This record gives sequence, C-alpha cells and structure tokens, in this order.
Amino acid sequence: MAIEAVVWDFGGVFTTSPFEAFNRYEAQRGLPRDLIRTINAANPHDNAWALFERAEIDAAGFDVRFAEEARVLGHDVRGADVLPLLSGDVRARVVGALKACKARFKVGCITNNMASAGHGSGMAATSEKAAQVAEIMSQFDAVIESSKVGLRKPDPKIYLMMCELLAVEPAACVYLDDLGINCKPAAQLGMTAIKVENEAQALAALEAATGLNF
Repeated sequence: MAIEAVVWDFGGVFTTSPFEAFNRYEAQRGLPRDLIRTINAANPHDNAWALFERAEIDAAGFDVRFAEEARVLGHDVRGADVLPLLSGDVRARVVGALKACKARFKVGCITNNMASAGHGSGMAATSEKAAQVAEIMSQFDAVIESSKVGLRKPDPKIYLMMCELLAVEPAACVYLDDLGINCKPAAQLGMTAIKVENEAQALAALEAATGLNF
C-alpha cells in the first residue's frame, strides 16, 4: 500500500533524547547508569510514569510514587528531579523533514506526555523552548497527547485513534519513535515503523520509506 501519512513521536525524535539527560544526572549523582530507565521499565503499564502520562496522578503524586519505586531498587531519586530532564534540544533537520513530509503526506504526532510537567505539550523546560515546540506542533494535521486522552503508547488503540483522525489505514503509515516498545505495536498493526537511534539514521530510514530527500 502506498504511503499516505507519516506519524511521529515527539521527545527523542524532534528533540535530543531524554535518555542522555538521564545518564548525565545519574553520573552526577553517582547512581547506576540507566537507573531511571530501569525504574520506568518496571511495571510499565501501572508505574508512576504510566499513571502520570495517562493523567491519573499529578506532578506531586508522580514525585512521591517515583521516589517509592526508586527506593525499591535501593536508591533515592525524586520524581521532581527527573521531570526537568525531559526537555531536549530541537533537531532542526528533523523539523525540516516534517515540513517536507507535510507537503506530500498527512502528518500526525502521538506523544506520551505529562500535563503538569514543564511548558506546553512538549514538556519544555523554558517558555522559549515551549514556543519552539508549539511551532512544530502547529505543523501536524492531528496531535494525540496521552495526558489528554487518558491512553498511552504502546496501547494499540492510540495508533488506531490516529489512523482514524487522519483517515488512513495503518499500512499506509510510517511511524517514528525512539522506543522499540512503542514501535512494536505500530509494526504489528501494519505501519512501517522506524526506531529512532539518532538523527542521521532516522532521516535515512525515513527517506527510504517515503522516497523523499531531506
């Protein structure tokens, strides 16, 4: 089936990966590398991260629950310390690729975010970054935020919701995300899934999938 739409994750795709910020924080604190990712991966559908992204708890609740989950692993990490790490730097070449895709295809964004974390839907650390994010978000034909719909990736229903909004079949979509766990259901639904490892790799894979040059 011919490609009709390109659907994007936001953090780690349009911005540098928060995992880099997590690792810097861990190194500064003398914590095990990838501790934060390990905490986030435990009980992934009902942990503090999942509850916050579905807007089932607020920032204060996330702070407490995340700290409890860290203590189970023998470490002291507050959720409030983790949230500022989510805001990355915008990747200008990826924004350019979005604009090129928009000229040819329908474009959508599915983002797992937290309503009360940072500024705006991209959870930016500053109002200036929030303005950059808002400009990117304005390019999309449809945006789904987990904190607004009470549903988060990798639940297959959120991908089908986007397909319905764009009026396309999953097989006619390319999907980009920096997490393999989120790419898997997209691929199972028939989407061409691209796991974003870095900017150059992602753009090369997107060129191959769409036939465009960025």
